Amino acid sequence: MNIHSETSGAYRLEVFPLRGEVVARNGNSILAASRSAKFMRETRLAPTIYFPLDDVAATLQASEKRTFCPFKGTATYWDVIVDDQIIADGAWTYRSALPESREIEGYVSFTQEALTHLDMGGNAVSPGQEGNISGPIVDWIMREAWLCTSPEELTAAIARKFVEDGIAVSRMSALIWSLHPMIAGKNYVWTSEENKVETYTPSHDLLTNPVYVNSPLRHVTNGLGGVRQNLQNDKVEFNFPILEELKAKGATDYVAMPLQFSNGQINVVTLTSNHPNGFTTANLGLIFECLSVISRLYEVFALRDNATALLETYLGRRTGERVLGGEIRRGDGDQIDAAILFCDLRGSSRLEEQLGREAYLVLLNRFFETTTAIINEHGGEVLKFIGDAVLAIFPMSEDRDVACGQALASALEIDRRLHDSESEKAGGNMDCAIGLAFGNVTYGNVGSKERLDFTVIGSAANVAARLGDLGKTLGHAIVATKEIAQSNQDVMQSLGAHELHNVSVAVEAWAPRVPVPTSVQ
Repeated sequence: MNIHSETSGAYRLEVFPLRGEVVARNGNSILAASRSAKFMRETRLAPTIYFPLDDVAATLQASEKRTFCPFKGTATYWDVIVDDQIIADGAWTYRSALPESREIEGYVSFTQEALTHLDMGGNAVSPGQEGNISGPIVDWIMREAWLCTSPEELTAAIARKFVEDGIAVSRMSALIWSLHPMIAGKNYVWTSEENKVETYTPSHDLLTNPVYVNSPLRHVTNGLGGVRQNLQNDKVEFNFPILEELKAKGATDYVAMPLQFSNGQINVVTLTSNHPNGFTTANLGLIFECLSVISRLYEVFALRDNATALLETYLGRRTGERVLGGEIRRGDGDQIDAAILFCDLRGSSRLEEQLGREAYLVLLNRFFETTTAIINEHGGEVLKFIGDAVLAIFPMSEDRDVACGQALASALEIDRRLHDSESEKAGGNMDCAIGLAFGNVTYGNVGSKERLDFTVIGSAANVAARLGDLGKTLGHAIVATKEIAQSNQDVMQSLGAHELHNVSVAVEAWAPRVPVPTSVQ
């Protein structure tokens, strides 16, 4: 829909020249004195006086601060030096103002901290009407937007509401950064042509990718202000390739604005128009005013996504779901039957001495990545990494042999993969000691009132760890209890009963036959 409309009381911005000499002071010191000063009146903001740079008497020192306005542009700041006093970020200017504000391009204005007195030289100015920009969009955001059940649904709904209210949006995106070990964030992109949202989940490699490095997304994320570019104007302030791509598809106007969360995290929302005249001041004013509330709606989804990602990363998928579901008190948990796998990397101290700390950590992470992937593939879950060891659980659903078979298959695959050709290419084989046991365990929260651990408690976990130690003594990479072995007796052989440390009853130990039958490799 290629339309434009402006509601009564729309966001407005006006600039007027002032007559006579206007003087800005800090105490008794003159900051600026000019007969060419200009007065800006903008919805919701206090009236602002701008002075030509040549008429500024105070010493200005460049500052790193930047702010963005979708109809004035990116403001650069100066520290103002007056009587040996430095007023940080006390003045600003728009070096390349947007069309709506071209009259103040290169002019300087002062903050309230710097400007203590203003002599208007007989000019009488009124602040104008404050303006009420409420309308269908604001009403929807306040009453119905919270009903959206996903960020994708929210993005599509916002974009469609903008179009319904006469804002010619042809494309909208929201880049939300995340706390996830694998992805940098999620970018939700809506287009009017498809009328749906595509979600992109770039990895952390994005941050060094030239496509991102030379993009409005990085510019805004780094706190350099927003981006506004009339794509029909020969005067180009921002030379980003994406703008040329959008222009080639018929876009006429583009804006990227900060979408800031309550913790200070800067996300990015972008809007593209295909209207012949681009966005109007009223259009962008309405959007700009709504962003603070829109950002909170996205923040709710982001907080849950981050909580889920962090819990799954540090606790595992099943355990993370339970904690997120409310099992957060000490003692919360269940009595379950499960197979336990304890896998220990052998010779860690020697490896660290031989390889050095950095190379050893690379090897250790490869060990963890290999074991975790295999355990997940076989229906188990890694509960935790303990030093150089992995503790995993395979809960029994209905059939004990299924859980025991999953644990045994994982152990055999871990031992095989740590010694295959790919492992050799990646930096050498690794030896491990794996103990397997089955039994009733408590699966839940233990610990102090302030520090909890979601884990398994029970003799099966202890037996699994001790069997791994026994394997080191007997020269077997995998040692299991009889319950585990019975899940696939053709593979296993008995090693007899053995006394285990801190286990009151002797345990019959089993190990894979050598070589393992081809059918189970």
